[in-house]
Amino acid sequence: MSERGALRARLGRLVREVAKFGAVGGAGLLVNLLVFNLVRHTTGLPVVRASVLATVVAIAFNYVGFRHFTYRDRDKSRRTKELTLFLAFSAAGLVIENGVLYTATYGFGWDTPLQSNVFKFLGIGIGTLFRFWSYRTWVFRALPQAGAVAPGESFLDEQRPQPGRVGG
Repeated sequence: MSERGALRARLGRLVREVAKFGAVGGAGLLVNLLVFNLVRHTTGLPVVRASVLATVVAIAFNYVGFRHFTYRDRDKSRRTKELTLFLAFSAAGLVIENGVLYTATYGFGWDTPLQSNVFKFLGIGIGTLFRFWSYRTWVFRALPQAGAVAPGESFLDEQRPQPGRVGG
């Protein structure tokens, strides 16, 4: 395969991955916002606590979607480590997401239902960028591609001095 063809194939895989991540993330976004608004309007919880609860529910929903849809072809041999990393990076995303809402609510006093939803949505967006990078880089690791090592090995064979030959 040519270098251009390989680049096109990698780009195609990335586009499909982003689309699948977006589908699961979009459904998770709806879960997050629905739970947030339901908790906010039916309980006496403060806005950021309602948001944290909604984020935790969405994290559980998203793990199932990512593991069984977006990254179903990825390495499944280390589930405990995968789940631990997923929860750690999700917790960091939770802090990012709810930090935006916290700052808007308590730093600027923007706490009407519309403002809360706008800043919740903004926080989700920023947290999602972090989550996409961390999940694909650290959590749902790609399996090595078949034949990916062969070109490197053949290069090494060419550089290795042959028995009976002088020089390389």
